[in-house]
Amino acid sequence: MPHVQITLGGGRSEEQLRAMIHRVHAALVETVDARPDHVRIVVHEVPRTRWATGDVTLRERDEATGTPTPTPDPEQEEQS
Repeated sequence: MPHVQITLGGGRSEEQLRAMIHRVHAALVETVDARPDHVRIVVHEVPRTRWATGDVTLRERDEATGTPTPTPDPEQEEQS
């Protein structure tokens, strides 16, 4: 029974997350011959202000590089 945990910086749309889950699920079914109903996928979204690499948060990196900061999911903000 495959169980996959994926951790991402927050800000992706529901459509993007759903597409990712679909493709990861399909890859597991195909590559390890898992039964589709046995595949478990858990997605953890971390607010971009709470994930840092080299003392720089994802939000700070976004701002420094001019990358548009994804809009936080209100559900995610409540969990913070």
